[in-house]
Amino acid sequence: MRSVFLSVVALWGGALLLAGCASTGPAQAPDADQALFVREVEPFSVFDSTGRPYDLPFQGGFNVPRPQFADMDNDGDLDMFVQEESGRVIHFENTGTAADPRYTWRTSAWAGLDTGEWYRIVDLDRDGDMDVLTEERFSYIRFYENVGTKERPSFVVAIDTLLDATGTPIFADRQNIPHIVDIDCDGLLDLFIGRVTGTITRYESVGDDENGIPRFRFVTDRWEDIEIVGENVSLHGANTMNFADVDLDGDLDLFWGDFFEPGLLLVRNLGSCASPSLRSEPVSWPMNDPVATSGYNAPVLLDEDGDGDLDMVFGVLGGAFNANATTRDNYYLMRQDGNGNFTAETKRYLNDLDAGSESVIKFWDMDDDGDMDMIVGNKIEPSNQKTSLMFVFENTGSATAPSFRYKDTWDLISTYHQNPAIADLDADGDLDFLIGKWNKEMAYWRNDGSASDPSFTEVSSVYTALTRGQNAAPALADLDGDGDLDLVAGEASGSLNYWVNNGTSQAPQFELVSDTWLDIDIGRRSFPTFADIDADGDLDLIVGSELDGLYLYENTGTAQAAVFESRGMMDIDTQAIAAPEFVDIDGDGDLDLFIGGISGGILFYRNTTY
Repeated sequence: MRSVFLSVVALWGGALLLAGCASTGPAQAPDADQALFVREVEPFSVFDSTGRPYDLPFQGGFNVPRPQFADMDNDGDLDMFVQEESGRVIHFENTGTAADPRYTWRTSAWAGLDTGEWYRIVDLDRDGDMDVLTEERFSYIRFYENVGTKERPSFVVAIDTLLDATGTPIFADRQNIPHIVDIDCDGLLDLFIGRVTGTITRYESVGDDENGIPRFRFVTDRWEDIEIVGENVSLHGANTMNFADVDLDGDLDLFWGDFFEPGLLLVRNLGSCASPSLRSEPVSWPMNDPVATSGYNAPVLLDEDGDGDLDMVFGVLGGAFNANATTRDNYYLMRQDGNGNFTAETKRYLNDLDAGSESVIKFWDMDDDGDMDMIVGNKIEPSNQKTSLMFVFENTGSATAPSFRYKDTWDLISTYHQNPAIADLDADGDLDFLIGKWNKEMAYWRNDGSASDPSFTEVSSVYTALTRGQNAAPALADLDGDGDLDLVAGEASGSLNYWVNNGTSQAPQFELVSDTWLDIDIGRRSFPTFADIDADGDLDLIVGSELDGLYLYENTGTAQAAVFESRGMMDIDTQAIAAPEFVDIDGDGDLDLFIGGISGGILFYRNTTY
């Protein structure tokens, strides 16, 4: 698969700067809250450890992908929709063909729909175009009707809570993903809702109410007497299901993913289309080689390659079998060979730069060749859960046209949440590391090599530490203009800590000034960084947060006497646990923005102010 790059515009402070306008005078530095950023998913090439280019390097990663496919533009191929976060769905248009799909990222908030914890794309009103069912908080069913066309859908809330035939709201456990299909070929849609008891509730459509809204008749709480119990444990759990005629015998079979089931279960339909019978024993799927993950798998069956048989794509949401192990390899394509056998073709159906979970990104010129190289770190390494890792990518392009290739993997201190601040701490002309850890500590690793050939030595495993809390996130900058580096660190509580350097640039001595610096409290998980984003010669402060994105504090003082004034939240779309990094990656004289986040990938925003 290959993706095509697409951009969206992001603004700071709601102020729009028009690109490409003629100017009658010299360019002016932008205000700190008026820079124009454009999101790009494939701005330049990035190659993995095998030398393969990432299809969508800056898509942002997946931890809990919930996929669905539908021909939403009526062009004869299936577009892809993935829910990764609560409340919204990512849309990828198929710009290839039905037999050779190629996905183009379009938006991370498809149609502006508030999807809650789940969604289903289905023609609910049977008018020939696709509607959407979503969770209505908490545990009910919202119906978005498509009032547009097959080619250009447009959705409105037809009803915020689907009702049964008696007018009672239909309850759907929010941790379970229901399904809707005509199971008995009578032309009426059936609604199936999995329960945490492992049973399935069935409703059947009885037509529309006076407002044209479909209503459903309750049929049973124990459809086909199915009761799914987790493998080797007498436990029921969160679940998801899908129906498809996988054996091509003319009726629909049931696929079930469960929190307490490491793989997928198949319940074969031993009846017919008009008279289904799903009382067969659930079996692990595929029968030729059952798949095993961390559990709670969300299946979709489709003819992915246009060869006339069904393949499967499923997301791993992470259940009872160590969810940390599947924060990276969690989006499977199972290809059918035509004889009913399925093989895992890939565990990363959308191949993007994904470090696992809670990624951080840093840039430095590690080989002193004049361009910026890249480090991507994670919270816990899925393949070695005793530590986190830093992945080093060398810029094999240039300062104006970057291209990154995987070079090395570092585990300097074998701890979780390795978060480096990179700067010349001893003023010897090369760059050193101050590494924040999952606890309150920060370790100092000195570069005893050179600017072009770094070699790191641990000076202190506890060079300095937070006074409280966890998740030290350090940033180094000269905040008082005295020629040496001062230290600010974020933490789990959302406050900032400030140490002034009362030593020298060669021998720093950090003395704590405040552990509630500037009275900043962004809620939880503060990630500070400094950048002169308004090009006025002093450093501004940007703080990433757990839930609210990026906060901007403009320096309205000077480089020698900083005064940081709040400008509120930046109008930049981020993931949870947003970790920002500013760098002029394209050499055009302004600072571009990279953001790590909870899903383990990286978002990129190009600065197009001028």
